[in-house]
Parts: sequence; structure tokens; C-alpha cells
Amino acid sequence: MTRLDRREFLLGSAAALAAGASASAAPASKLAQRHQGFGAAATLWDLQADPRLGEAISTYCTQVVPVLELKWPMLRPNAHTFNFERADAILDFARDNDLTMRGHALAWYHDIPDWAKQIKDTRGVERAYVDHIGTVVSYYKDKLTSWDVVNEPIPDNPRSPKDRRDTFWTQHLGQSWIPLAFRTAAAADPFVKLAINEYDIESAKDSFIAKRAAYRHLIMDLLDQGVPLHAVGLQSHLHAELEIDTHGLAEFVTELRSWGLEVYVTELDVDDQKLTGNPAERDAIVAKRVDDLLTAISTSGPVRSILTWGLSDRYSWINGTFARADKQPNRPLPLDGEFKPKPFMDVISKFTKDV
Repeated sequence: MTRLDRREFLLGSAAALAAGASASAAPASKLAQRHQGFGAAATLWDLQADPRLGEAISTYCTQVVPVLELKWPMLRPNAHTFNFERADAILDFARDNDLTMRGHALAWYHDIPDWAKQIKDTRGVERAYVDHIGTVVSYYKDKLTSWDVVNEPIPDNPRSPKDRRDTFWTQHLGQSWIPLAFRTAAAADPFVKLAINEYDIESAKDSFIAKRAAYRHLIMDLLDQGVPLHAVGLQSHLHAELEIDTHGLAEFVTELRSWGLEVYVTELDVDDQKLTGNPAERDAIVAKRVDDLLTAISTSGPVRSILTWGLSDRYSWINGTFARADKQPNRPLPLDGEFKPKPFMDVISKFTKDV
């Protein structure tokens, strides 16, 4: 356990942080520019349990992101202790293999530890929130390329573009929880790139289109407030049975870039539970969905950062969450369960070869 004096890292009061950091141009540090290329998410458990995973990541990737190790429950077991060892171990792995690492995630409606939920007063919640973000970002200052600062702020079925997900943070901090997170992070590390991150906006289904509109509205509102937002994450947890809304997605990304924002693909995988056919047939459809996604995003510029949520099917969260009716394993990632590349990887190579 690493015990840190909160005062050592906390950069002023919540009010000062909320008022002190304004929107700025994208950071200029050399590390912040090294986010380009293909990467994958991994847990330390899987890296330690299976050397093949680390070998595959070092072979195919230029960046890595921890799945769990930078989230609140693992990083902060209680109000007074920060445990950085597991995330540091992944950072050491990245450095040993000449990879960069990005951070995920500082503020999320999910995975809030019990000790935080037990705080009942608004000032106490705000103090813990700012303390956490300021401490963690300060600790990793100049070590990471980017952060998912706010994760999944839009409800799954928004009724209007102004809808926001109801969370523990909104119940205590209102809608200020999102700007406060970005301003706190920017004050702690002025050079790291700060991103917002969301899922289920890529397809043509009505709920996806509504969610994309709400995401757009939130991003525009944050920029209007002068919030230091540099990048927009498209998680891209794709559904193989749903076609990509190539026109709508291309327009959305083009508009984001016109506002000076970078666009990252942050958690790409493809759930094939509803597909029929043999593995080769399913793999072809999965690859087509990824190709359509990346083609749409690249209409207005190259896709400079693509991360899949895992690298091998053997270590995908999808197989433990979305079981196929035929009992066959899902095939959501670029490498199969034996770490052999699939057509999905060919698509990744196509869009990253010149980056």
C-alpha cells in the first residue's frame, strides 16, 4: 500500500479548481503526442497469468490502457489510502516494451466504492471527488498520454439531447460534476490530453442516434463553458448484427474535429452473440463492422488512436457477459483464443499502417 498525504497532491480547494482552469489548446508535451497507433486494454491479472498476452501486446500495439487498475475501487480502497502498485506495474510493462499508456477512468457513474457512497453531505462528496482526481492525475503527471476524465455520462435512451445520466455524482454535485472533473484534472497536469468517453453511438438504431445527439449537446455545452476538453472517445463496443451509421457517424466526427477536438476509438470490440454461421463467416461480418466504423471516422482525417478492449478473445469481457445461444465462444477481438490474428486485425493494420 502507498499512503499519500492528501495535502501533498491536492491542488487547492474545489472552488479554486473549478474556477482556475479554463479551456486551452491541446497540450504540447512530447508524451501527449505519442498516443498514435493501435493499442489494447489489459488487466494486470491477465498479463501476469499468461505471458502470451504481454507478448502479443508488445508485438501488435504501441499503447496500452488498464481495464481496472485506475478505477476507484482498486486504486482507492478507502478514503485515506491510494494504492498505485497495480497500475504502476502496467505502466512498467508499457515502458519496458516501448508502449505508451493512457488513463481510464477518473469519474464514472459505476464502480464507486462503498466508502464514498457513505458520504452524505455535498461538501464531503465534492472534497473526496476533487481529492481523488487531483491526487491521481498529479501522481501520473508526465507519465500518461491521455485520460478518460468522464466516462459514460449519457443515459442509454435519452428523451432529449439535454438528458444526462443520473449518478451518485449528479445527486450531490448536480451537473457541475463533469466540468469540475476536467478542471481538476487540467490543474493537476496541464499537458495530458483530457477526453470524455461514451458507448452505443455508432449504429443507426434510434436509441443510438438519440444518444449521439445528447453526446454532441454535452460536448458543445462543455466547450461553451470553457471546459478543458481535448478529445472525444468513441468506445465502439459494436453489435455485430447492427450496421454502422456511416453517414451520421462521419458527420458527427467531422463536426467534432471542426471544434478542434481529437477523436479516439477507446474500447473497440464486436459482440457477435446474435450472428449465425461458422466462425469464419462471423469473423467476416465482425471485420466489416470495424471497417465501416473506421472508414466513417477517417472521412475527415486519419484515425490516430485505436484501442480495443482486450486483444485476444481469450480475455474478453464479452464472453463472460453475452453468452451465445449455441454455446460457442464469442469472437469479439483482433486475435482469437490462441492469439492468432483474424480479419479484424487486418482491418486495424489497414487503418494504422501510415499513422
